[in-house]
Amino acid sequence: MIENSLAVFEDYKIRRVYDEESEAWYFSVVDIVQVLIQQPDYQTARKYWNKLKERLKAEGSQTVTNCHQLKMLADDGKMRLTDVAGTETLLRLIQSVPSPKAEPIKLWLAKVGYERMQDMADPARSLDRAREYWQQHGRSKKWIQQRMMGQETRNKLTDYWKDHEVKKEEEYAILTNIIHQEWADVSVKKHKEIKGLKTQNLRDHMSEAELIFTALAELSTRQIAETMNAVGMKENKEAGKKGGGIAKKARRELEAKTGRRVVTGESFLPIKDSTKYIKTVQSTKKSTEYKKTKYR
Repeated sequence: MIENSLAVFEDYKIRRVYDEESEAWYFSVVDIVQVLIQQPDYQTARKYWNKLKERLKAEGSQTVTNCHQLKMLADDGKMRLTDVAGTETLLRLIQSVPSPKAEPIKLWLAKVGYERMQDMADPARSLDRAREYWQQHGRSKKWIQQRMMGQETRNKLTDYWKDHEVKKEEEYAILTNIIHQEWADVSVKKHKEIKGLKTQNLRDHMSEAELIFTALAELSTRQIAETMNAVGMKENKEAGKKGGGIAKKARRELEAKTGRRVVTGESFLPIKDSTKYIKTVQSTKKSTEYKKTKYR
């Protein structure tokens, strides 16, 4: 079984998968390259990796040969083949990129491997580490509590899907987007654009209200799916629309009472790098456009 997850190095999110059979982590090479060249733009880092790959091949390096491709979640919410490599291969690759981050990322890779062994022995450690990370990044105790509760709700939903003939990561992404579109009136991709996010995790940049409505939508979806004993994609899509609809109704009632939108462009991005999109509804109420402005 291969387990997909995200790891964090400084302000960079690094996609990774854990192969239980080989008991090894495999990391997205482009994500590691982003750290090394300190490039926030994913496409620029991808082009750098492609050129480096060509040079290493021409030199007869085994480093590229030892890279493989696995499906990982891309910016567009789809699972796409991505170059991945294990720790040993990455350590050799890092030597090919002149970077002040070379030694720190080497230490980080070693630490990640050690922490995995600790987490297997004591699963609560990973939760404690996540909590500590958010505290270090200035999140309030209330926000952290809501983020952790939301993740527990999410895990219960994906456990249900897994046990009811929804197996693939691509299917998880499709169902998640259906639920999100239903409650928020925007897709996951559009919500990230509104917040000015690229490779970052959307939920890590949600407000407390956005986290609560996401959790309500996913909790409702699971309970409806359990009641109707939903099996497979078709039935779980139906449950997702109904569950998201419950959260949509609650969101609209709150917005009517407060006069404030729940879905906003606010995020936790560094101010110098962040932008947001202000949602402006046309007078006809038939179309919506997004204006890109600096978020301060």
